[in-house]
Parts: sequence; structure tokens; C-alpha cells
Amino acid sequence: MGMPRAPRPASEQAVYWWFGRWRTDGTFERPNAALRERVRIRLGRDPLPSAGIADSRSAKITSVGGEQRGYDGNKKVRGRKRHLLVDTEGLVLKAKVHSARVPDQDGLRLLLGSARGGLSRLSHLWLGAGYQGRGKGWAEEVLGLSVEVVRKLPKPVPEKVAKVWAEEWAKAEGEKVDWGKLMPPRGCVALPRRWAVERTFSWLGQNRRMSKDHERLCASAEAFVYAAMIRLIVRRLARG
Repeated sequence: MGMPRAPRPASEQAVYWWFGRWRTDGTFERPNAALRERVRIRLGRDPLPSAGIADSRSAKITSVGGEQRGYDGNKKVRGRKRHLLVDTEGLVLKAKVHSARVPDQDGLRLLLGSARGGLSRLSHLWLGAGYQGRGKGWAEEVLGLSVEVVRKLPKPVPEKVAKVWAEEWAKAEGEKVDWGKLMPPRGCVALPRRWAVERTFSWLGQNRRMSKDHERLCASAEAFVYAAMIRLIVRRLARG
């Protein structure tokens, strides 16, 4: 027996009309906030976070035209930046998409400025070193947040230098030093607090729609961030 076809909308125009309406009236953002609060309550946390982490990623664009597209000279990417504010669990508090040409410090103002209304308890923020300067200063002076910049680990000395230093120390002090312990761990090292937002970007990257920026409007790209997080949180809640 054949399976009956799923009901289809009358037209693509109707689908886009409803998507545009939901995008504009917050239908994507509100469920994300409600589900996020449920997760936090289940974890024994206050529904509204008092601290957050902000970061950005540049996404390549497709051949579809659209607004606010530019070139990120640091990442060598032509497209748009996805700016995220997440809680310490990595759940999205606010998403802001803008041209990749906009510096992180200015993008932070766009992100936090759009999030001011719904995050009354937010008092502390962790940022990367790229926000040092006017971005950090604006968050502290205008929003009254305490801001902590999480920096990457300093570059280690070359292995040859560490080995020579250990040998010289052994000669002078009579103690053998394991020079290998002087070196940092190999591979990717998770930075304190910032790992949470890095993981969120990884979650989003698992969605085919988020592999690149396919949208004409930045608001549409933001809506798909919330849609991806809704899917993730619902699956987490279903697992118990």
C-alpha cells in the first residue's frame, strides 16, 4: 500500500509569507527562550541567567543576493557574521547576524543592544580578546556589566629551547627536569568559559541549513539560529 501524501501548502509564496510573519513577530525567538528556561530549571538554575558569553563566527555566503554582506579580513571570509550571546550552558540568549565586515567590537554593541530588554538579571560577561577596547568599554559603561576577557594561552617556547633549558637546569642544580612537562598539552585546548559558546557554534554547524548563509535577510538567518536551538533543546528535554 502506498502512503498518503503529506498535505502541502498552497504555494511557496504562502510558506514565505508565514515564515516572514513568524520571523517578525518573534515566533522563533519566544519558544527558544521558553525551552531554554525549562532546561535551566531542570538543572536547578534560575530561569534567567546572570552571566553570559559572547562570540562570533563568519559564515560564507551563497549566490543568493541579500543585504549586509562583507569581507572579514581576519578570517578571510566573505559573507556574514553570526554573533551569539549564550548562557553558561551554551544555550542561545540572543543571536544577531550582520555583515562580516563589521568589527567584533561594533557587532557586540548590536548584539547586546538588541538583548537588553529580556535579560534583566544579566550582570557579567565573558569575552574574547578581540572585544578588548571599545566593545568591552561600552558593555561596562553603558550596560553596567562586569566584563572579563578570556585570552588564549601564550605561545609556548619551542621544544628545543625547553629541552636545552631543562638540561642546563639539571647541570646547575643537580636536579633532572622533565622538559616535556614544560610544554602545554597538544591539540585543541578549551578556554575557560569560552568553550561553551564554541560548543554552541559546533551544534549549529551540524545543521545543513547553517553550513553557509543562504538567506537574503539577516533576520531570516537569525530565525534559523533559533529554529536550530529549538530542535536541539526539544531533543534534550525529551531524553529527560
